[in-house]
Amino acid sequence: MRTSQPSQPTGTNNTGPRGLGTGLAASAGQRLPVPPRERKPALAALAVLLILGGALVSAYLVIQSGDRVSAIAVNAPVAAGERIPATALKEVSIGDTGIEYVRWSELDKVTQTYAKVPLTPGALLVSEMTSQVPDTTKGRVIVGLSLKAGQVPSQGLEMGQTLALYAVGGRESGVKPGTLLAADAVVREVPGSSSDDSELSARMKSSTEVRVSVEVLPEQAPAVTQAASAGDVAVAIVPPGTAVPQTPAPAKPQTKPTTKPGG
Repeated sequence: MRTSQPSQPTGTNNTGPRGLGTGLAASAGQRLPVPPRERKPALAALAVLLILGGALVSAYLVIQSGDRVSAIAVNAPVAAGERIPATALKEVSIGDTGIEYVRWSELDKVTQTYAKVPLTPGALLVSEMTSQVPDTTKGRVIVGLSLKAGQVPSQGLEMGQTLALYAVGGRESGVKPGTLLAADAVVREVPGSSSDDSELSARMKSSTEVRVSVEVLPEQAPAVTQAASAGDVAVAIVPPGTAVPQTPAPAKPQTKPTTKPGG
């Protein structure tokens, strides 16, 4: 008799090709171990500080940009030594961040000064660029005058103004009245002019003497000082652009001694 052996079901042999495929699929589903990430708290703290610092700087710039002031800037070129005209200046709005500037409210004072250095358009004006006297005063001598009412304009004098000095009286100085002593004298100092202009103007109108220092050329000093010592000097303000004829003061005539008949 033929005995029948039980047949193995297909696909149940683990050593067959099908069993090999099943083992690879099972291993592919497993995850490989991942190393733990290294934490760096110092870098995180630095990043936070940088973010906070940038926010603070931005807030500061916004605040400073809101606090703006009106300043004076140069609008047209002005040569060194020239008087600064109002047409050469303009108003600009800047942030008050600590930089040096001249306020627009001081425009009238600036137009009474002279350029110490060449002024170029677009530059922000600072006090170091201006001077109370022009450079033309170099090489001059300073003379003091004592003026009474009628010898000086009632509006008063200001530093840097150009004056024409005339001889008046002529009794003691020996200079003919009306003689031009100096055509381009420059006011060097007016005591009290910076403290109270109204008080100075009142003193000009009264009989009180007003002392003023002016700069004149060395060759003009003898005649000016001689007339000033006698109180025979009157001043006239010379506006910018006005030319005064340069007529030198005549020398004091020498008196000849009189001789008696038969001498």
